[in-house]
Amino acid sequence: MAPEAAARPTRAELRLAAREQSRAQRRGAARAATRTALLRVALPSVAALGVAAAAAITVQGEADQQRAQAAGPVRPQVAADEAPGDPAAKAAAAQALATGDQPAASRGDARQPLAGTQPTEAPTAQPTPEPAPEPVRPAAVMPVAQHGLGELFGEAGTHWANRHTGIDFPVDGGSEVRAVTDGTVRTQWNAFYGYMTILKMPDGTEAWYCHLRAYKVRKGPVKQGDVIAFVGSSGNSTGPHLHFEIRPQGSGPVDPLPWFLSNGLDPR
Repeated sequence: MAPEAAARPTRAELRLAAREQSRAQRRGAARAATRTALLRVALPSVAALGVAAAAAITVQGEADQQRAQAAGPVRPQVAADEAPGDPAAKAAAAQALATGDQPAASRGDARQPLAGTQPTEAPTAQPTPEPAPEPVRPAAVMPVAQHGLGELFGEAGTHWANRHTGIDFPVDGGSEVRAVTDGTVRTQWNAFYGYMTILKMPDGTEAWYCHLRAYKVRKGPVKQGDVIAFVGSSGNSTGPHLHFEIRPQGSGPVDPLPWFLSNGLDPR
């Protein structure tokens, strides 16, 4: 008998098979596109990572090389049993192994001061300027500003009962009369001397100022050069002038001219 003829697929089955085939083709195309995209992204990333890793290795190697150069040449460690036959050399090698071959600091090594801690030199003290010496004070000053003498000590005349007991300064009335030294003054009236001022010096010597017009200081202490009175013509006088006497303590009048000269003054 003849074999049965194969059943022909229906139109519906043919359409279903065509749709399945089309779906399978689309899924294959989608998977192929996905693999292509992944490869395009992954391959450059891997290349970039490789370049970065190579750069990092290069930088690390250069840094290690710089540190090695800064540290100096590495001294090879020698085992104690490989040291020369000298016992001292073997002991030195063993000590080097035990201490890591770190060189010991020498007492003679100069210590380097830390930056910013170097001692600064102390400023040089400026010498204190010495005060200017005070001017030398004279031992005495003139009783009036004008030099020149009239009647001298010891002269005789009709104006005196005996002899002239002082020296006369012929100056204008109203001229200032000054204390010849420091001392204490007192004033009084005398028929012969008129208005008079008596200056007692520290050593007891007295200076008499006679024939005055007026007093400026009647009583009390005065300093050398102070104005104490004014020239006049009171008492037994023929005109304005200053009659000046020097009387040492416990003594009568003496010649005032040597007294002035001994104190560096010349009233003539």
